Amino acid sequence: MSDALKQLSDAGVAIWLDDLSRKRLTTGNLAELVRDKHVVGVTTNPSIFQKAIGSGDGYEDQVKDLAVREVTVEEAVRMITTADVREAADVLRPVYDSSNGRDGRVSIEVDPRLAHSTEATIAEAKQLAWLVDRPNTLIKIPATRAGLPAITAVLAEGISVNVTLIFSLERYKAVMDAFLTGLEQAKAKGIDLSGIESVASFFVSRVDTEIDKRLTKIGTPEAEALKGKSAIANARLAYQAYEEVFSSDRWKALEAAGAKPQRPLWASTGVKDPAYDDTMYVVDLVAPGTVNTMPEATLDAVADHGVVRGDTISGTYAEAQAVLDAVEKLGISYDDVVQLLEDEGVEKFEVSWKELLGTVQATLESFVKGGSSK
Repeated sequence: MSDALKQLSDAGVAIWLDDLSRKRLTTGNLAELVRDKHVVGVTTNPSIFQKAIGSGDGYEDQVKDLAVREVTVEEAVRMITTADVREAADVLRPVYDSSNGRDGRVSIEVDPRLAHSTEATIAEAKQLAWLVDRPNTLIKIPATRAGLPAITAVLAEGISVNVTLIFSLERYKAVMDAFLTGLEQAKAKGIDLSGIESVASFFVSRVDTEIDKRLTKIGTPEAEALKGKSAIANARLAYQAYEEVFSSDRWKALEAAGAKPQRPLWASTGVKDPAYDDTMYVVDLVAPGTVNTMPEATLDAVADHGVVRGDTISGTYAEAQAVLDAVEKLGISYDDVVQLLEDEGVEKFEVSWKELLGTVQATLESFVKGGSSK
């Protein structure tokens, strides 16, 4: 059943799971996915935690203890989420050790309400790294304008980073620059660069969702023919940019000092439109040195009927650029789309975080009043 996943892994794609819950940990499900489905990493975000903790499954004892201690709801959320990430990191520790720190990583995101505050993001990232206290953790920082200097500062402290919410090629290039600058600063401080890991999470499916919506409004045969093509084209051009940056003299100087490249990570790989192949954002984005983080439904789809055709990115750059040029020619502004998606992405995570705070607050109060979480 896992042949396609093995082929994907053999093609140089690290398979990560885009989900985490206390139940996955206590039932041994995460360990099973590592063993049977070639999963070598885990990503989380505020929406994932809101869903997991909102279910209440497995969190009752910890929440009750937190209620007795009368902690704030913000502290409770951090204690709960970091506990899950810490345990997941322990499950994945053998992968981390066997891959020399490349994989076996678990991501946890800074409070999304801090996305437009550089200093607050830096402080929160350092606090999260301290709280989880595992070498195979990645701190997720959004690639907002305020996030870019925070990424540099956190990497300069030797903390591994997952840069998230990247939609545009221009912003991705700025992210890679922030990464290189952070490593240069870490090197100047005498920090061992070989211990720093980073991925850049380039979001995929949401690009098609937004552009397809605009193509549908145009409604011409030319517009219809372009539907479902923009997201993969965008990601393939991101890989081209990655190849250019990580073959530069600037990078080679850091590599000589022990640094490892910041890998592109394909995020938002669940297909939103049922008309499309549910494995397209995986099998059409295969290239060495990449990561694909999948919701479990996508992971299962690839295992069941995914057709892995080897490298499907290299050599596609002219074709990919032609797709984005054609979309632009129809009057759809690429810059407008990617800025909208970034704004919406931050907003969605803020909403999920506030819902999470509300859920935990209500549960804490139920224990204080002598009730239960059920």
